[in-house]
Amino acid sequence: MTTTPPEPTKAQLESAAGTFAMLSAPVRLHLVSLAAQGEYDVGTLAERAGVSIATASQHLGKLRLAGIITARRDGRRHIYTVDDPHVLNLVDQIFEHIAPDGTLAPDPPLRRRPPHAD
Repeated sequence: MTTTPPEPTKAQLESAAGTFAMLSAPVRLHLVSLAAQGEYDVGTLAERAGVSIATASQHLGKLRLAGIITARRDGRRHIYTVDDPHVLNLVDQIFEHIAPDGTLAPDPPLRRRPPHAD
């Protein structure tokens, strides 16, 4: 017998919506995607994302405060990365869902879900 997972709480819904809001800006999502691939300083992230250092720094600060990206000091530089496995999984999943041309990627075989008991 399979059990239905519990519905999310109001607190979970609000927190999840906040996380999605942080990732809704293309530049922030790009920065998170890059930081999920390794450890980078703000200059490298800015260059790879095609934005100014000031813009990257502002977005990285917001992402860090939201707990999506972590930073550590390396001398005078801050090194940014994503080390939360949940965030890494979320980033992987969204780019598996969206094809490189921006369309929806073909879906994998459906996983059977138990019917809802109303």
